[in-house]
Amino acid sequence: MTWDELRTMAKNGHEISNHSWSHQNAKRLTLEQVKTEIEKNDSAIFANIGVRPVTYCYPYNYKTDEIVALASDNRVGTRTRQISIGGKSTPQRFAKWLDDLMKKEEWGVGMTHGINYGYDAFKEPSLFWEHLDKVKSLEDKIWIGTFREVAAYIKERDDVQLNIAMNKKGLTITPEMTLDKNLYTEPLTMVLVGEEVKEVSVKQGKKQLSAHISGDKVIFDFNPYAGKIKVSFNYK
Repeated sequence: MTWDELRTMAKNGHEISNHSWSHQNAKRLTLEQVKTEIEKNDSAIFANIGVRPVTYCYPYNYKTDEIVALASDNRVGTRTRQISIGGKSTPQRFAKWLDDLMKKEEWGVGMTHGINYGYDAFKEPSLFWEHLDKVKSLEDKIWIGTFREVAAYIKERDDVQLNIAMNKKGLTITPEMTLDKNLYTEPLTMVLVGEEVKEVSVKQGKKQLSAHISGDKVIFDFNPYAGKIKVSFNYK
């Protein structure tokens, strides 16, 4: 793969992450050498793509508490959980993985080294494409994002505090976050549950936000750094 191809992928929404400079097993390295492996690869990716990686994947999945702390510095997340997909994948294993994630309302990361060829590649690459088609058909029930997007979203969701004031016309919601807004840039999704409404208007500052009504729920995305959100309802 060339840098031009990677630049094109990045422009199309793919995340180009850091997997160390030379893929050495960190159990054979000092912490200073691990730091060099990470920083050297950050620099190469930034120089050639223009985006500094803010996630990290551990070579050989080897990590200690010290290595995790080092790799996590100034990043939204590192890959500490995954399942291997490839040569042992079957339609049944894919279906069980997806069903389990949906039932538990968890997120998952699939790790593979090869699709058509390469280490532990799929015996039938069509299995992977069929799995992606199934995931696509469920996009109204699940969220698929890059590792950066999901890792940032989870930390923002857990950090945000909502100050809510109610009046006759609706709600004023003021979000507050303590995270670095230059690093954590994902919009969050608000779900308001109550009586069924006929119409809703949601504004954050001067910006009109797109809101979706589903039964007794009002759903909209908002910027956790952009200040007060005003929600007005017309009930059925």
